[in-house]
Amino acid sequence: MTAPLLELRQITISFDGFLALRDLNLSLQPGELRAVIGPNGAGKTTFLDVITGKIKPTSGDVVFKGRSLLRYQEFSIARLGIGRKFQSPRVFQQLTVRDNLALAVSRPKNPWSLLTSGLSRERRERVDQLMEVVALHPRADQPAGSLSHGQKQWLEIAMLVGQDPDLLLVDEPVAGLTDEETDLTADLLKSLAGDHTVVVIEHDMEFIRRLDTQVTVLHQGHVLCEGLMDDIQRDERVIEVYLGGSDDHQLEEQQ
Repeated sequence: MTAPLLELRQITISFDGFLALRDLNLSLQPGELRAVIGPNGAGKTTFLDVITGKIKPTSGDVVFKGRSLLRYQEFSIARLGIGRKFQSPRVFQQLTVRDNLALAVSRPKNPWSLLTSGLSRERRERVDQLMEVVALHPRADQPAGSLSHGQKQWLEIAMLVGQDPDLLLVDEPVAGLTDEETDLTADLLKSLAGDHTVVVIEHDMEFIRRLDTQVTVLHQGHVLCEGLMDDIQRDERVIEVYLGGSDDHQLEEQQ
């Protein structure tokens, strides 16, 4: 059996006695697409924070490609091959789409050297390829600030992919998107799996269903259950968590 790309082993995070994560165990295989859902306060953001090193666990271990991440700082973890996309798109608004991607693929990450020596032919071809993947080639020379919210999300995903991470962590990528943009985003993330391991956190259940992949449900900082979306929505524990609480994103409302 292939060794996991990432393992969270009995991760507990305590903030002044409050358990944000509680004996959390999770394993991801190379090339896997995994969706993570859960009501507000379930620990989804903290889960991403501990993988990227923003927060160190109170106990437990995070193992990436066979190596514990606990001794590494955030920037070092990113260099090891973990990329994170936050909820709000973070792009260089004044730069063109092409220049945003040029910065993402440049080696080393030095804007001055990029301005003085430009990109190699291989890197220019990579930029063109990324623009095709996210359907932004027609807007290559437009400022990123002129893009729609959805297009900015795609540009940031492309910038992340341009850094060639083994693991992509994508936080609520369809918040504020149109239905068409949501469908296109699902197709984009599915196309990235295989070459990358992709973890998607999202509230939109129809979007999660369109991903057609394994779903992990978090509740009170712990894995409540895992399975395909149809099985998840029939699970009595999940129904109780969503319908028995105050979370706005109830499962039945998304069906």
